[in-house]
Amino acid sequence: MDGGGRLAGSLSETAPSQKALVGRAKVVSRRRRAERRGSEIVRAVEPAGWRRRFARWLDRVADRVSRLPRHAGLAAATLIIAASAFYGAVRGDQVDKLVDFVRDVRDMAANAAGFNIAAVALTGQKHLNREEILATAGVTGRASLLFFDVADARARLLTNPWIAEATVQKLLPDRLVITIAEREAFALWQKSGRVGVIAADGTVLEPYVLRRYAGLPLVVGLGAEARAKEFLAMLDRRPELRANIRASVLVAERRWNVRLKNGVDVRLPEFEVERALDQLATLEHDTKLSGRDITAIDLRLADRITVRLSDGAVQAREEAAKKKLQKPKGGSA
Repeated sequence: MDGGGRLAGSLSETAPSQKALVGRAKVVSRRRRAERRGSEIVRAVEPAGWRRRFARWLDRVADRVSRLPRHAGLAAATLIIAASAFYGAVRGDQVDKLVDFVRDVRDMAANAAGFNIAAVALTGQKHLNREEILATAGVTGRASLLFFDVADARARLLTNPWIAEATVQKLLPDRLVITIAEREAFALWQKSGRVGVIAADGTVLEPYVLRRYAGLPLVVGLGAEARAKEFLAMLDRRPELRANIRASVLVAERRWNVRLKNGVDVRLPEFEVERALDQLATLEHDTKLSGRDITAIDLRLADRITVRLSDGAVQAREEAAKKKLQKPKGGSA
């Protein structure tokens, strides 16, 4: 009906036929099947499970990135490049070179600001020269005082066997103070046929013997370097005996033997070493026992002294005994 209450259509128009209604129903049915197929396709394309969660995470990340400050992209790009360079250095075993490069750049900046090392005060050196000490401490022409690590420098110095103690101090803006205490050459130590120079605490100072150390006492054997100070102190209290000793030999890390300059070996006990040394000193002073035709003196037992004759002395003794047996008992007829 129109606004005036009249019918909008013609009164002569008839109702739709049954055929038309069937046709319309088929169209609607086909349309609904198409819509269902389309929704199924959409559901098939839509990611499921972790893919859906990952897509949502990317959306959130993109939303947050869009809210970052203006120059955040440049900073992120720089960070990515730096991380890539570091990863490449690690993969190519170039980390040390990369660290050295960063340190050089840092020290150059500090030196330009007036924190270079202008003077180094060094005290305590006797055997080591100045250049060797500075190189060991890491003091170079490129190093800056501002970033100089005194703890690391001290640790470096203590790796040198000659240096027993070291202190390193920074005096800003441009002075460095290094004080060291050196070990002294104490004895020669022979092990596995090789002779080196050791300190009193057993530290090996040199793996070979220079001419100026040739007069030091010689100790031989595994563990002798650690026990040399105590035993040589016993010999020092008997200077006449020590002057006649060529080497002190530690046997099985338990007891000492001494070899005299004439080649005689003296076997000392594991305990009561002082008593045996006094006994040996008395024998040498009173009887010059080591000067006789013997090869060894055994002092390991407190109640007796055992000596071993040389081969020549044994042969001479046997011949003398034979002659004594062959000598006639009575005079000639």
